[in-house]
Amino acid sequence: MKILTIKQIESFLRSIESDYDVRVPTKLHDDSRTLGKLDKGSLAIAGGRIPQKITNVFFPQTETVLTASSEKIELSKPLAKPLFVVGFTAPDADCLKFIDRFYSENYHDDIYFNKRNGAIIVCVSGRCGKDGEFLKIADGNCDMELISDGQNYLLAAYTSAGKALAEKAEGSEADEALIKQLRKESDALPTDDLELIQKASKLLLDEKVPDEFWVSISNRCIACTSCNLSCPTCTCFDVFDRKSENKVNRWRMWDSCQLDGFMREASGHNPMGTESLRTRRRIHHKLAADPKRWGQITCLLCGRCDDVCPTGIGIKAVCKEMVEQYG
Repeated sequence: MKILTIKQIESFLRSIESDYDVRVPTKLHDDSRTLGKLDKGSLAIAGGRIPQKITNVFFPQTETVLTASSEKIELSKPLAKPLFVVGFTAPDADCLKFIDRFYSENYHDDIYFNKRNGAIIVCVSGRCGKDGEFLKIADGNCDMELISDGQNYLLAAYTSAGKALAEKAEGSEADEALIKQLRKESDALPTDDLELIQKASKLLLDEKVPDEFWVSISNRCIACTSCNLSCPTCTCFDVFDRKSENKVNRWRMWDSCQLDGFMREASGHNPMGTESLRTRRRIHHKLAADPKRWGQITCLLCGRCDDVCPTGIGIKAVCKEMVEQYG
């Protein structure tokens, strides 16, 4: 395992740009952080999770499905270069693992895998979170990982592709004692949030949460859809066609279960016609329906919905109220 300075990391990333479409955490003019290219802002690995839905590199907000003309139909094609994405946290890597499964089981989504196949995922962990928070070490749930000791980064490689690329990075040999210490800190991180959503999941599965609870929560919802648009495991989309000259472009775009028209039928009937039903669905889907269908809770505690919700009803906040009232 090597230890690299920020300058060495940037040099390494620039050295592989001829072979990969490199996306990294960058700092914008207003000091906010986003996932972008090196020439669009300064490298900003430290700072915790990227605010945006990080899985959007493979499932963007809007993308072309196909283009049709009188002569032919052209399907979405693979990228010219595979993606190399730095900035996933350990929970983000768990989210990506789930949507890989979601898009491959029952129906293989070629549009998604045109971007996902061949991509290199680099997690960021250690002493580099927001306000000094220690970020959990992903430890193998990715191709490569940058583990911060508070100043520099240990470069760990887990897959064959990751190991081959790591050989190209310039750095000094990492101290084994430091590696053990960082792993110890990671293992000691609290599990309160995980225990909280597990308790909430059981309450929902046991049908112990009454309708009145969802009415109370939904009264605070302003249907801004920030929860869905920031969630790495939200996969709902709508499809629409747009005519341009002699062609028709078919697009797909993220949809939100918090919107009134999400499940409205052509007849006008809407099985999710009230805010309380839509709010219940948002939570129930990830904590009760998905465990039945996929065998796992699909809120993987990235924390984004709680960060962005303007009225304080992100999933962890709702679970806390649920457990306090009915647990």
